Parts: sequence; C-alpha cells; structure tokens
Amino acid sequence: MAVIDLERREEPVVLVEVSESRGGAARRVLATLRMAMGFIFAWAFLDKLFGLGFSTGRLEGGNIDYFAQGSAWLNGGSPTRGFLAGSRGPLASFWQSLAGDTWVNWVFMGALAAVGVALLLGIGLRLAAVGGSLLLLSMWSVAMLPGSNPFVDSHIIYALVLVVLALTAAGNTWGLGARWSRLPLVQRFPFLK
Repeated sequence: MAVIDLERREEPVVLVEVSESRGGAARRVLATLRMAMGFIFAWAFLDKLFGLGFSTGRLEGGNIDYFAQGSAWLNGGSPTRGFLAGSRGPLASFWQSLAGDTWVNWVFMGALAAVGVALLLGIGLRLAAVGGSLLLLSMWSVAMLPGSNPFVDSHIIYALVLVVLALTAAGNTWGLGARWSRLPLVQRFPFLK
C-alpha cells in the first residue's frame, strides 16, 4: 500500500509517494544476493578442500576424480599453486613466488571459508566485505589486465557487491544479522556487524 505524504513549504505542495513493498522486495533481493555470494565462496572452499571436480579433480578425459591426489587440499593438493603460478601482468613474479606456500594456502582457504560462512549466515558482513574484497582484489591483481576488459572483471564486481551487502545490512533479512548485532561483543565492537 502506498502512502502519500504532503510536505508543506513556502513553495507549492509536493507529493511524495513511498512504497513499502519496494523496500521489502529490495531487502529480499539483497538477501538472495548475499546467499548467492556466500555460496560462491563456500563452494570454492569445498571444491578445493575435497577436489570435487569442478575447478579441481578433472582428469584429461573430463571424468571427475573426487578427492584427487594432488588436487584436493586434503589429499596433498595446493589450492593456490595453479592459480598463482599462472599469474600474469606486472605483479606476476610476486604472485608466482608465493604459489603453493603452506601459509598462503591456509590464508586463502581460511578467507574463503570465513567469508562464505559469514555471507550465508548474514553475520559479520563488515569484516566479510573487507576480507572478501581484499581477497578478490588480490585475485584480480594475479590476472591483472584480463583479456576481455583491461580494468574490470568479475573480481571487481564481486568486491563491490560485498561492500553493498555490508552497507545495506543484508544479513538482517533471511539471516542472523539482526540477532548478531544485538550481541554484547558486537555492540561493543561495531566493526563485527
């Protein structure tokens, strides 16, 4: 139902129409976007952890080798080696020097898991936006100057989406964000929202 507010000023009367349904629809769309982004991060984590065969564990013939030796992180694979070793652009030598390092694998996998869980649950979106954006921007710099567009690719767009989700408190709809923000620790340290 639309509500019409009359604002009286020295100028003529202005009619302003406000629609509650649009606000609710926008919140639901943002919540859906939040969960979709969470699934992207969570799936990347699970695929690299178990070698589920979508970006890891594919044999030459196209068959999937689940828990593939050398592909699944649980089975001796490195979740960063292939991506970082194939880096290009002005930072290629820096990223190639980090390819496969144990600490890099742990930081990368921890970031994927933490951002994915935060987005899926709708909690800690500010930290998820900062951490996820840093991860995405670093991944963008690995493939700097991509072939289809020299400046903007999906990593940049995803980073912007994370910022929008945090700024709009998208975790409050279909998530635990509202409850999370009432916790004493989160109220004491608002950056945890």
